[in-house]
Amino acid sequence: MSLIHRHRWLAPLLLLGPGLLWLAVFFLVPLGFLAYQSLQSGSFLSGYTFDWAISNYSDAVGEYREQFLRSFLYAGIATVLCLAIAYPLAYWIAFRGGRWRNLFLVFIVAPFFVSYLVRTLAWLNILADEGPVVSILRSVHVLGHDGRLLATGLAVVAGITYNFLPFMALPLYVSLEQVDPRLLEAAQDLYASPRKAFVKVTLPLSAPGIVAGTLLTFIPAAGDFINAQLLGTPNQKMIGNVIQSQFLEQINYPSAAALSFILMAMILVALALYARVVGTEKLTG
Repeated sequence: MSLIHRHRWLAPLLLLGPGLLWLAVFFLVPLGFLAYQSLQSGSFLSGYTFDWAISNYSDAVGEYREQFLRSFLYAGIATVLCLAIAYPLAYWIAFRGGRWRNLFLVFIVAPFFVSYLVRTLAWLNILADEGPVVSILRSVHVLGHDGRLLATGLAVVAGITYNFLPFMALPLYVSLEQVDPRLLEAAQDLYASPRKAFVKVTLPLSAPGIVAGTLLTFIPAAGDFINAQLLGTPNQKMIGNVIQSQFLEQINYPSAAALSFILMAMILVALALYARVVGTEKLTG
């Protein structure tokens, strides 16, 4: 027994061991190799050599600044739209869903049973020039006779919003479902209007879900390339499209690796600023 107590500190390490090993092999090692590639120079035909080519980073930022800005703009707009759509939806399911809650949650998760690519291709038909959406908008004169939605920034943002909506809705539902109804009753007993009770009670208690949902939506949306490729044109290219092209078409591995690291760094900086503004420690404490 004394031997067990003496080596009790080994138990957490043994439990963490498999996860840490997996993380090291499938995340840290590839990440290190990517960093090594980003500092190489040369070409695919002549071969690459490691020579601390820091210029790969400055060249990437200078050449693809527009795509970086567009990626963060599209991801930010899509995140705001997801929040605006998902919050009322999650609120209604949590407080009004009753015994049908699980069914409504299945409806939210159901698109995940279809391939991401297939879901995005469906928007080609929805937003097509002869599709129902464009026809209705033309009939009410929102779009001109030759107006279109496909191959525009609006189509790309719509596709991103649709594909990442469940990532926003589920964390919001979890936070709202945990709100004690007695707190709302207490607010009403203190003569708070429904609007004031929502602002003072429901909204603050659901803040962790808002933070989690915005992070889960914005991070993958910033690196997305499928929506811009299928629903947009070269004028709507995001940085994910550039990285894909550099890796698979241009076969310029150092540039693609540098772009990937810059994207990761920019997302980390944005997350740090976001965490500082919203005070995630207070929300999770």
